[in-house]
Amino acid sequence: MTVPPPGPAGTGADDTGLLPKVVARRRRHLLALLGLVAVLSAAGLVLGLLSWAPEPADPPRALTAAESQRLAAVRVTNYRDLRAGVQVTFGAGAARTELVGWVDWSRPLLYVDVGGPGAGSERGLLQATPTVVVIRHDPTATPTAARPPLVPPADRWRLHELPAGSALRPVLDLLFDLAADRPDPAGAPPVADARWVAREDVEAGPVDVFEAPLPGRAAAGASPPAPARYWVDADARLHRLTARLAAAGPVTVTVNRPDRPTLRPVDALGGRPGLPRALTTAEQARLQRLPERLRARGGATVTLTAPVDPRTNLRGTGWLSWTARTAYLAVTDLRTPERRTLLRRGADATVRATVTAEGDPEKPAPPPLPPPAGAGWTSERAGTDALTRLVDATLAAGRSTPRGTAVRLREDSVADRAVDVVELRGGGDQLRYWIDRDGLLRRVELRTRPGVWAQLDLTPGSVPALPAPTPAHAPSGRPSR
Repeated sequence: MTVPPPGPAGTGADDTGLLPKVVARRRRHLLALLGLVAVLSAAGLVLGLLSWAPEPADPPRALTAAESQRLAAVRVTNYRDLRAGVQVTFGAGAARTELVGWVDWSRPLLYVDVGGPGAGSERGLLQATPTVVVIRHDPTATPTAARPPLVPPADRWRLHELPAGSALRPVLDLLFDLAADRPDPAGAPPVADARWVAREDVEAGPVDVFEAPLPGRAAAGASPPAPARYWVDADARLHRLTARLAAAGPVTVTVNRPDRPTLRPVDALGGRPGLPRALTTAEQARLQRLPERLRARGGATVTLTAPVDPRTNLRGTGWLSWTARTAYLAVTDLRTPERRTLLRRGADATVRATVTAEGDPEKPAPPPLPPPAGAGWTSERAGTDALTRLVDATLAAGRSTPRGTAVRLREDSVADRAVDVVELRGGGDQLRYWIDRDGLLRRVELRTRPGVWAQLDLTPGSVPALPAPTPAHAPSGRPSR
């Protein structure tokens, strides 16, 4: 007889398979109960969400005294912070324009890339002061504005005239008007008629949103009655501004305050800043010997870049002789790239002729030698235009030490040569000499009427003979030369 193995009492039902079925049935009941609880919880949550309403926002109100002081300090804070990154959009649809770059409120100077479908003739790089605009137009640039290079390209900048009704002009005014060296007086924009409208969070942290008029020149371009909105933090720092300007439409300015590199103005705007000081003894001696050294070198090949006025941007190349006191250049006005002006400046007279030309107007070819006899030369007693004054100042550097007070602005470089930039003040035209370590002149700059700088770059060395052409007619009382 077989004896079953020992085991716990009451386990005989395992032999029939009943216990697993009971366990499975209880598990199914438990899962069904849990599912029902989940459904009821979800339904309760949905009902709760449908019945929930956010707490009402605080209504707009007048500013407190502390908020008025903070809003009044916004422009001073911008000025004291010196610089900031900016991203601007204005206009809508096909007229939308974008600016990306930086503003230096302390100089003041704006440097941006201009893009968007409405960029037009300003597409490319732009630098501006409150009074002048220079552009480096690039019709092939990407449609969307991007951060410009920190060191701007040296070539192809031209003084630009914004057309009447330009949408860009009031936007530039607005950016410059966001800074001031002293608080706004009581009762003046932006604090006048201001009110608090909201409390928000931006990337830099919490801000108050104020509704207030625009300050300065920007206020004249605003479309009443819609005021601007300012996003201002607890330290009176502006982070965003929205407004509507008559010529530009809706405008949004985003200020990136940590992005604040030192900006370098292009040469037409004076070049990078320096620390003006009196000349050292060695620098003064170098300036005194300059005429003698230039006559000993004889002459130089010259390259002209002259923003004369908003409609006249000149490019040229040629030669000058300090020993013969003569200069001969081919000059292009970028408005008429198919023409060249041949200019010969002699010891006491100037003759000009206009000829047709081809090639890149930004890099005109040297003038023909000998000067063409049938070019229709005309003579003039003396030139008072910026080009003639710049050429005369460069020739005069080989005759005598310049008049006025000489101030060293900075060290710089041109054609891979280190130079001292010396500004001559109080002697008539405002001039700058770029003098290399060998005591030779490498550039002469003349400040033109709009407040920008024209340059004549020089490569000292031997030059060809520069004979005088025969003018078609001479001025009254003076023979032809």
